[in-house]
Amino acid sequence: MNSEIAFQFLGVCIVAGPALLLALFGTTSLINKPLGERLIAQATQTVVVMGLFASIAVLVLMLTLGKRYVPVEMGNWVVLPEQHFHFHLKFIFDRLSIPFCILSFILCGTVGAFASRYLHRESGYNRFFICYALFLLGMIVSSLAGTIETLFFGWELVGLSSALLVAFFHERLNPVRNGLRIWSIYRIADAAFLVAAIMLHHLTGAGDFAELMGTGSWPDGQATISEQHALIIGLLLLFAAAGKSALVPFSGWLPRAMEGPTPSSAVFYGSLSVHLGAYLLLRVSPILELSPLLSLAVILLGLVSAIYGTLVARVQTDIKSALAFASLTQVSIIVVEIGCGLRYIALIHIIGHACLRTLQLLRAPSLFHDYHSLENAIGAHLTQKPSLWVRIMPERYRVSLYRFELERGYLDMLCNRFIITPFVGLFRYCDSLESRWTNLISGEDQRESESVSPVSDSLEDN
Repeated sequence: MNSEIAFQFLGVCIVAGPALLLALFGTTSLINKPLGERLIAQATQTVVVMGLFASIAVLVLMLTLGKRYVPVEMGNWVVLPEQHFHFHLKFIFDRLSIPFCILSFILCGTVGAFASRYLHRESGYNRFFICYALFLLGMIVSSLAGTIETLFFGWELVGLSSALLVAFFHERLNPVRNGLRIWSIYRIADAAFLVAAIMLHHLTGAGDFAELMGTGSWPDGQATISEQHALIIGLLLLFAAAGKSALVPFSGWLPRAMEGPTPSSAVFYGSLSVHLGAYLLLRVSPILELSPLLSLAVILLGLVSAIYGTLVARVQTDIKSALAFASLTQVSIIVVEIGCGLRYIALIHIIGHACLRTLQLLRAPSLFHDYHSLENAIGAHLTQKPSLWVRIMPERYRVSLYRFELERGYLDMLCNRFIITPFVGLFRYCDSLESRWTNLISGEDQRESESVSPVSDSLEDN
């Protein structure tokens, strides 16, 4: 009983810290009295340290007691008896959630400390840390989610903060345009996630991962649905993971996301957010075992995305885009590992790659300075030997391949034509219908015609 109380207390501390941080920054901004830079940095550091120590305490307590699965119940927040639906807030501590939670706190703390100096005297300093707190809360909720609707809630918070930080420099056109593009792709991927969650509710009676896995904790659980249902739900979740992790065909938005500040690029598209799709596949990995066809689809998508990322990364002319496609390559390899059933290897790969890529992206602003300093020190340009492909491939094939890589596989054009443009057009049409309907109900059209008619009469008299 004492251990259950301890787990409950620590779980509340882990989740409540980022929530209170977001409430503090948001409330002070709403009343137009934002905190100073020093207070913001200190509050962020306090919350991250508190959450990190609480997560480590949970890990030590689980190892001491020999537990592999500990649920923390938060009760039903929404209950619809007629529709047989309830939003059950539940967090779980297991061998997947705890490492990912600790990783989130460590990398968010590192990026937060870097951003407090990198964005010093920046006019959007307070706005950045509001989005940062929103992202931190979304990552912790996603990491510890015990039900698919809780995971979807954290997933949405991460997507919202991602789009806002890509469009951080909103006085320029390109960041806003790229933020809207990312938000559009996220909406489409999230729709697939939502459909999969509804199907799981109908099939299992709840969105609880414990109900879905049947017996055993991660990664030893066995899904309790049929192979046909596993294939349909798994493909929907794979589609959602592809949108969140920029796998083919959604890879075009990843370099566009680098329009945001370097700290957000590091924590989003180098370390945490870009791995969230792979985390989703790890969480529902027992479903993959039920359908060999689904596992094959995961492996093929990962291989295609890895090859694409490797080729395109070689022709990028800026360091952040090159690192973005390098991240895509590694995330794709992680997806292949998940499809092959190598779950612990995939988890270790996520942790190692996230730490490495965060360091590289935080070093990106000063990398070229160090590069030129090295060339000045040796008194010559650094040379590189031609690769094997350059030596064995005919020139005309190399030119064609180079153009394909330079155009990023034409995925941007295809995404614009078949995904973004129809999506935006549909919602603009819905917005126009809503405006007409609200104007009709409120009588706005009639008042406008009455206000226009005297003017037209006076013009006719003149």
